[in-house]
Amino acid sequence: MNLESHVNSLNAKHAEIEEIIAREEHRPCPDTMRLAQLKKQKLRLKEEMARLRH
Repeated sequence: MNLESHVNSLNAKHAEIEEIIAREEHRPCPDTMRLAQLKKQKLRLKEEMARLRH
């Protein structure tokens, strides 16, 4: 897998997690533990994408 396709894959995962977070936050009683885990995953992906771009 080349660098560009790897970054694109990470970007797709980031967007997917963002969507899951949005759905969870709009539930009547959101699972705060799940939200925290998802946000950590999203941050790790964002950091890895930034690292790969530079």
